[in-house]
Amino acid sequence: MRLSHTRKALLISLSLILVGLLGQAAAAESSRTEAAPPAVTSTPAASAPASTAPAGTPAAKPSTKPAPVKTKPRTESTAIPHRPKARTGPAGSRLTTGTKDVALTFDDGPDPANTPALLKILAKEKVKATFCLVGENVKAHPDLVRKIAAGGHALCNHTWNHDLKLGKKKAAQIRADMKRTNDAIRKAVPGAKISYFRSPGGNFTPQVVKIAKELGMSSIYWKVDPRDWEHGKTESDGAHTSRVINSVKKHTRPGAIILSHDYAQPDTIRAYRVLIPYLRKRFHLIALP
Repeated sequence: MRLSHTRKALLISLSLILVGLLGQAAAAESSRTEAAPPAVTSTPAASAPASTAPAGTPAAKPSTKPAPVKTKPRTESTAIPHRPKARTGPAGSRLTTGTKDVALTFDDGPDPANTPALLKILAKEKVKATFCLVGENVKAHPDLVRKIAAGGHALCNHTWNHDLKLGKKKAAQIRADMKRTNDAIRKAVPGAKISYFRSPGGNFTPQVVKIAKELGMSSIYWKVDPRDWEHGKTESDGAHTSRVINSVKKHTRPGAIILSHDYAQPDTIRAYRVLIPYLRKRFHLIALP
């Protein structure tokens, strides 16, 4: 059926009106939808219950961002603080060799049983060490001091009778103790070079270090201490020896001064039968120059 021009025009006009009305309705709906988020976020996030926030809406994001910020300070507060490595021991005493070389030091001798055994091990392995000598023992065993010197080992003053409180005494008493010990060493070995002093127990004071320096001695502490002198009643000889070995192996690094004892410590001698070959393969072992 053909439509007249008048009807066609009328239908076209109606269609245009309908399209316009639909467009306005869509625009109004769109504006309501876009305006909705500001109405939700106008309330502070802290006061809105988490369950009421629409999933995936921008309002949910601020509630998740603070979590990493809160955990970061807790992590940092439990971290171990950085501690710079010490460069010197107590009162400025010497802590390391100053090079990559490692120094073995043995205290409290000479000992008539243990010192000769240790000297044999050192000679066999062609290793030099430093012996920190107690004056009373030097006086009792001058022949062992001569053997130590003849082996090319360094000599160290360790006070006359291992006085742990020497550093707190008067300057004149400290000086007299050091000189008495040096005199005993030089009586056994005339003209002996005594370049080092070690305070018993590592109890260095500025006054002790100063007087030792005036007498031509550098004060030496240590970097590695296996506490070989500490032998508990329940610790077997084998366990004691193993503990010394493991401690020295674990803690020795280039430049270390290792503290041990030849006086009254047979387990230490057994430990060094193992340790000296082990250390020689990894470090250059020296007597302190």
